[in-house]
Amino acid sequence: MRRMSKKQQINDNEESVLTKSMYTGFVGGVSFSLLASVMYYFNFLEVEPKSYLLTSWVSDAWTDTWLGIFFTTILAGVLSLLVAFVYYFIFKKIKHMWAGILYGLILWVLLFLLFRPIFDDIPAVMEWSVNTWVTTICLFILYGTFIGYSISYDYMESEKTKEEIKNS
Repeated sequence: MRRMSKKQQINDNEESVLTKSMYTGFVGGVSFSLLASVMYYFNFLEVEPKSYLLTSWVSDAWTDTWLGIFFTTILAGVLSLLVAFVYYFIFKKIKHMWAGILYGLILWVLLFLLFRPIFDDIPAVMEWSVNTWVTTICLFILYGTFIGYSISYDYMESEKTKEEIKNS
């Protein structure tokens, strides 16, 4: 059996962290999209998640069925890969949970205030009820914390492993 060099072990370790970050992003997007759909079903949200991702561009009848929810959920997972990728390259070294909370708030502002004109199916933020305000902000804080803390934790563990490889 061929023994890997220390440099190759370190490179494999770094690639592993990026791969885990992408998995974290996809799982986070899918999970929180499903959670938002459940919140809409129980009237915590006034706007369905598929309004952001699907019905703003597709107006077919199938978007109102389970298939619309399915495609919205998968699309949220794919878009969340980009969110996780950005977090990985900018904030991965931050150890504190506050970075994820702030990241979630930044994502909320980007989606609902800055990019809102793109989504014509969504009412303006000022027209929302207090329930929708609180629910969406809390959901994005949870999402940002999940993405941020998971990626930062994996990165810190990777750094420990890298140090152990160098010392061995």
